Amino acid sequence: MNSNFVRHSRKGFTLVELLVVIAIIGVLVGLLLPAVQAAREAARRMSCSNNFKQIGLGLHNYHSAFAQFPQQMGGTYCCTGAGAQGDNSYLLSWLVGILPQIEQQGLWEQISNPLALNGDGSAKSPPYQAMGPVPWDTNYTPWRTTVGTFRCPSDPTIGTAGQTGLNNYSACIGDSIQTTHTGGINNDGTVADAGAKSRQRGVFESHFSTRFRDILDGTSNTIACGEIVTDAGNLEINSQPKMNQRDPFFFDPELCYRDNVDPARPQFWLDGNETGAADQRRGKRWADGRPMFTSVNTVRPPNKESCLWGGDGSDGTYTMGSRHQGGCHILMADGAVKFITDSIESGNQNRATLPKAGQPGEKSPYGLWGALGTKAGKETESLE
Repeated sequence: MNSNFVRHSRKGFTLVELLVVIAIIGVLVGLLLPAVQAAREAARRMSCSNNFKQIGLGLHNYHSAFAQFPQQMGGTYCCTGAGAQGDNSYLLSWLVGILPQIEQQGLWEQISNPLALNGDGSAKSPPYQAMGPVPWDTNYTPWRTTVGTFRCPSDPTIGTAGQTGLNNYSACIGDSIQTTHTGGINNDGTVADAGAKSRQRGVFESHFSTRFRDILDGTSNTIACGEIVTDAGNLEINSQPKMNQRDPFFFDPELCYRDNVDPARPQFWLDGNETGAADQRRGKRWADGRPMFTSVNTVRPPNKESCLWGGDGSDGTYTMGSRHQGGCHILMADGAVKFITDSIESGNQNRATLPKAGQPGEKSPYGLWGALGTKAGKETESLE
């Protein structure tokens, strides 16, 4: 008797083979994930640079239309006391002025005309004046609006509902500390310190307007604006300022850092003392023209600390910084956007026995970094 046996084979993976494949996939994912993350950050950094380029075009278009740059700390003033009659006490930032030049005409129309609505939608009687109230008024809808072009995609900080809008780009006011918060001008337009204007050596000057003709060092060698980090409340030195530092801080800009930084974590403050309220920190009010919120100077290198002589309306070191690894973007006066590393040469940071930093007529004490921040210092340094 013949028996025919048909042998059927069943194809498949053994358990060992399956585990090997899973292990290989895991290794590949581990190798590729950093590259993916790096590619995402590169895309965010490019988007940030594009935002800055758009702002630069807005500045140039504004100058073409009005033969000057938008004023840092401009607006309206009526009576004694900040916002006494609904005015903004000459405290509006340069960012308000360029809104129409960066395709924000709708927001500009709200600001430049009387507005009869509060932020919660209720009626406002009498209406807000044209150009709005003081920039910390959270009942005013435009000040609560965050403009996408003013935000860097690499900065994850999210604004608090009902609070003022955030910002990552600020105007360069030079390499000086003293009186750059007012330019020596009172909020009613009267002169408080006649010598203060000469200490404002940047493209932007608080309470004054500047033109291309004022940039004697050349627009390609002079910083117009710089990137800043929006504070997230984490005691980071590049976003959460130290206030009430007083003298001899003016004479020795590094003193604030040495006295207050955590030696074990040098990118953080040792404690939260003198760091201001949550809305008194970097990048918290894009419409506020006071240096704390929308200005930078070239005293301390990028991603170092910001320190103030007094409160949020006083002068100090307003330092550039970013969430990008190793540096930050700057916008040159000719419209070019460049990336500056934290290690840029910044001169003598300890001037304890010298005059106050950034005085009229002196060569910038802060090396290449300081020279880039001045518009008419006759320095020959450039980034090329």
